[in-house]
Amino acid sequence: MKHPLDSIGFPRSYSLAKAEVNKVPSRDWTSGFFPGNLWHVYQLTGNPDFKNRAAQWTSFIEKEKFNDGTHDMGFKVYCSFGQGTKVEQTETYEKIIVESAKTLSTRFNKNVGSLRSWDFNKDIWEFPVIIDNMMNLELLFEATRISGDSTFHDIAVSHANTTLKNHFRKNNSSYHVVVYDTINGAVKDKVTHQGFDASSAWARGQAWGIYGYTMSYRYTNDIAYLNQAKASLAFYLDHPNMREDGIPFWDFNDPAIPMAVRDVSAATIVASACYELYGYDKNPEYKTYADKVLKTLMSKKYLLEPEVEAPFILKHSTGNWPKKDEIDEPIVYGDYYFLEALLRQKNL
Repeated sequence: MKHPLDSIGFPRSYSLAKAEVNKVPSRDWTSGFFPGNLWHVYQLTGNPDFKNRAAQWTSFIEKEKFNDGTHDMGFKVYCSFGQGTKVEQTETYEKIIVESAKTLSTRFNKNVGSLRSWDFNKDIWEFPVIIDNMMNLELLFEATRISGDSTFHDIAVSHANTTLKNHFRKNNSSYHVVVYDTINGAVKDKVTHQGFDASSAWARGQAWGIYGYTMSYRYTNDIAYLNQAKASLAFYLDHPNMREDGIPFWDFNDPAIPMAVRDVSAATIVASACYELYGYDKNPEYKTYADKVLKTLMSKKYLLEPEVEAPFILKHSTGNWPKKDEIDEPIVYGDYYFLEALLRQKNL
């Protein structure tokens, strides 16, 4: 609440060494999480001050509804305006969601059957699709629910099906980036951008897949999506390198394990997904893991010290290890899925 309003500086992470908040503009993929956190805290506390603050921060993201240079429309718009609609059913918010879905849809390639993820590295990657992109499908599904236009739903299903076909290894871990040929839709390469190497299991990548297919099942009732979510979760939970407290190393295959850094954000994403998945498949292991993660994180070991003046909750997330960026720091999306998991636990 005390963090000053800033239409061009959304809190993304915090450097403990520099005692400095890393701020980003609305075009950054993480901009929607801070407004989303405020909506979540309002739902958890009922304090109207958080609702008012959430609405103020959310309004700064509206211009992103026309930004067609990114696939991250769901992260930016649905995590802010979408969460707002769960508190107040406003026509204004719903129109912004639908307009954003129209913009995101321009990145769909029929030959590939997917939404294009990134525009950089075009000389290397003809048409890259990242596992993270599964998360942005929620915006499309919701746009169809709001508008009645099935186009958005159909694009989301096509993307989910293409990803299901090409992104998972036999052990149900996922590749980070799959590169496609735009003419015949064939797979050209399978690589990583944020994992240890192309064959490793980047923890947050596994989390995006688990959450993405659980969410997609919610909108489609496609058993293949539910089965993939469960299979990917089994890989994650049963991995011999999973840490005892339920917080994974940033990559399950980092040779530096057990000295490798952790990624709290991966754990919170999976915990939140586990509560939803438990609603579809009453496997007690799902709820047990989610409860364990929340209990682990609500401790001095993981909570940011109260004297630290920064708008974050949790320590020990890892952003981009290959670039040595945001390593073992508080990161806004770690908080977002932690708060969402708390809400889902409460609703259970």
